Amino acid sequence: MQKITIMLIVLCTSVLTLSAQKTKKEVLKSLNQKSETYGEISQEIWNLAEMGYQEVKSSALLQKTLEEAGFTIETGVAGIPTAFIAEYGSGSPIVAIMGEYDALPGLSQEAVAEKKSAGGAAGHACGHHLFGTASTAAAIATKDWMVANNKQGTIRFYGTPAEEGGSGKVYMVRAGLFDDVDIALHWHPGAQNASNVGAALANKSAKFRFHGFSAHAAAAPEQGRSALDGVEAMNMMVNMMREHVPSDARIHYVITSGGKAPNVVPDFAEVYYYARHAKRDVVIDIFDRIVKAAEGAALGTGTTMDYEMIGGTHELLPNLTLQKVMFDNLTEVGGFDYTTEEREFADKIAKSLGKDQADISVAQNIQPYKTEAKPGGSTDVGDVSFTVPTVGMSAATWVPGTPAHSWQAVAAGGTSIGKKGMMVAAKTLTLTAIDIFSDKKLVDAAKAEFQEKRGADFKYIPLLGDREPALDYRK
Repeated sequence: MQKITIMLIVLCTSVLTLSAQKTKKEVLKSLNQKSETYGEISQEIWNLAEMGYQEVKSSALLQKTLEEAGFTIETGVAGIPTAFIAEYGSGSPIVAIMGEYDALPGLSQEAVAEKKSAGGAAGHACGHHLFGTASTAAAIATKDWMVANNKQGTIRFYGTPAEEGGSGKVYMVRAGLFDDVDIALHWHPGAQNASNVGAALANKSAKFRFHGFSAHAAAAPEQGRSALDGVEAMNMMVNMMREHVPSDARIHYVITSGGKAPNVVPDFAEVYYYARHAKRDVVIDIFDRIVKAAEGAALGTGTTMDYEMIGGTHELLPNLTLQKVMFDNLTEVGGFDYTTEEREFADKIAKSLGKDQADISVAQNIQPYKTEAKPGGSTDVGDVSFTVPTVGMSAATWVPGTPAHSWQAVAAGGTSIGKKGMMVAAKTLTLTAIDIFSDKKLVDAAKAEFQEKRGADFKYIPLLGDREPALDYRK
C-alpha cells in the first residue's frame, strides 16, 4: 500500500510539473530550476574530455538523461558507435536539436585562470560538453511543453560525435537520418551572446602517408629512400601553391609521423592536411591540387604515397526566416551577470590574453542582429544546413575575448561562467522550438527560403566521398 501511495505521489507531482509548463514563462522557470542538474551533467562530460568517436561515456550519459525523460533511443546510427537519436512524439513537424560532445587533443587543463595541464590527453577547448548538455536540456524542455499543451509533432535530439575534424554529422546526413526533418536547431559555445546569420568554411581533410626504405643514414644512405623527404617535398610544393590559390582560402597541415631516430632513414612518414574555403567547389579544386603535389613528391623522392580522406564538410547555408525568430528569443532570454568571484576569474583570463580586464558587459548583453557573416572555421552543421532548414546561435560560455581552441576556453568551460552561458542557449533553443511547433506558417516560410537558396538543381554529394566513418582518426 505504501509503495502504491509513493507511486501516486510521484505521478501527481509529474503531472503538476508538466501542467505548469504551458507557457514560455513557465518553461523558462522550469529550466532555471534544473540548471544545477544540467550543470552537473556538463561538468561530468568536461571531466571525461573524450575525443572524436571515443565519446563512449559522454554519449551514454546524454542518452541516459534523455531516456529517463521519456525519449526513445536509437544508438550506433550511421555506423558510428557514439552517435544516437533520441525521439519523442509522432507526426509533423519534426524538429531536430543537435548536440556535440567531443573534446580536442592536447588541451588538458584545469578550471583555473592559468595554463596548467591536468595530465590528460584532451580538453574541451570548444565547449562541446556544454553544447551537448544544453541541447539535451532544450529537447527535454520542449517535450515537456508539448505534453503540457497536447501538441502534435516530433522532437528529436541528434547526438553528433566527432565534430572536430571527424565530420560526424556528414555520415548521419549521408545515411539519410535528416531527410524527414522539418527544421534543425543548433548552437555553439562562444565569447558572446549572438544569433546572427552564421557562416562557415567548406573543408576537406586527409592524411597523406609516404612509404620508403630504411637504411643506416651514415653507413648506407644510398640504400634508403626517406619517407620524410616525401612529406617535406610535398609540404614545400603546397606552400609554393599558396601564392596561386584564392587569397581567402586556407591550407594547414601537421606532420603526424616523421621517423624515430636521425640515424635511421624513415621508411614511413605521414602528414595531415586541411583545405578550406567559403565555397566547396574551390575546396575540391585546391584539395585535388594538394593530391597532385603529394604524387609529385613521391615520384621525386623515390617513395610511394597513399592518402586517407578524414573529413569533408559543406559551407553553411543560412536561413534568415529562422534566424530572426531565434534572435528574438535570445533577446527575450537575455544574458547573465557575473558574480564577484567570476569577475576576478575573468580579469585573470583577460590578462593572459593581453588585456587589462574583461568586458563582462558582452556576457550581460545580446549582440546586434546582423544578416551577413564572415566565415572563420568549419563545421559539419554545414551538411545538415544543405539538407534541412537550419538555424543556430552562440552563447557567452567563455570570458569575453577568449578564442576557441585555447586553454582559456577549456578553463572557463569548467566554471560557473560556462554553465550560465549554457543555460542561455538551452532556453533560446527551447523557445525557438516552441515557436516552430506553434506556427506552421513559420515552417513553410523557412522551407521556401531554403529551397530558393539551395537551388532547384542541388544534389547533395558528401565531400568525404563514400568512405566509412573515420573512427580511428584520433588514434
